[in-house]
Amino acid sequence: MSELKTKHLLGIKDLSEKEIHLIFETADDFKDVLNRPIKKVPSLRDVTVANVFFENSTRTRLSFELAEKRLSADVINFSSSSSSVKKGETLLDTVNNILAMKVDMVVMRHSSPGAPHFLAKHIKANIINAGDGTHEHPTQALLDTFSIREKFGDVAGKKVVIVGDILHSRVALSNIFALQKLGAEVMVCGPATLLPKHIREIGVKVELDIKKALEWCDIANVLRIQLERQRMSYFPSLREYSLYYGINKKLLDSLNKEITIMHPGPINRGIELTSDVADSDHSIILQQVENGVAVRMAILFLLAGTRT
Repeated sequence: MSELKTKHLLGIKDLSEKEIHLIFETADDFKDVLNRPIKKVPSLRDVTVANVFFENSTRTRLSFELAEKRLSADVINFSSSSSSVKKGETLLDTVNNILAMKVDMVVMRHSSPGAPHFLAKHIKANIINAGDGTHEHPTQALLDTFSIREKFGDVAGKKVVIVGDILHSRVALSNIFALQKLGAEVMVCGPATLLPKHIREIGVKVELDIKKALEWCDIANVLRIQLERQRMSYFPSLREYSLYYGINKKLLDSLNKEITIMHPGPINRGIELTSDVADSDHSIILQQVENGVAVRMAILFLLAGTRT
């Protein structure tokens, strides 16, 4: 396979296993580019990309912007906090106004699940979902699985536990779909109040005891507590959450094997991870950040090839 069948990247569900492997192989090439003295290629020289963010973001937005500039695209950044959205302009009007400036691709983050899917039905530009509410975050899942592949050589057969606030996390759902498509076993672990009721129905294991989960897994992808999305208290206190579900050096040392620690960021140090774990040899967190640029370059490049 040499091209994607889809014009948009709205969710991992829309990608086949072959398409995921194509993204990874393309990202391998772009990672080589990023390690050269001159880190820029002219692949998207005639393409204009709009980063349209209706929610706050640091890592994802910077990663996309850097990926776009490494590909020589023209980039415009839009933030709802300083836009006419504050004056009551609709999502469709906002994006149509951006497209009237001859934009070819839109990278969008929105607090409403399904917002990128809505746009994809109404406009001609390629849409990349950079996170929609608590639904999906496909590029994060792709860079996470790419990082596992880089570390272990393959994703198939690996045991991955996703720890923390599964209920409010778009990263968790996308990771589950991507890992399953690539043949990994997936477990979720966290307080029962932070696990979706029907999570077992999508083929994942559930474990409430963090030590048992870590003893089972090869890789732990640790999520932060998403306090900004919680409308009620799901556990007594952050201190208590850290006591029962935080991962520290003592806990890792008590295991009968070594495991790999991942985190999509930002880390709440001292809550879900202590610094001596986040900064240890167990961690591939900074490799995830580095790989994010290469994976997003691959996605932008491949989707640009679907333009008509």
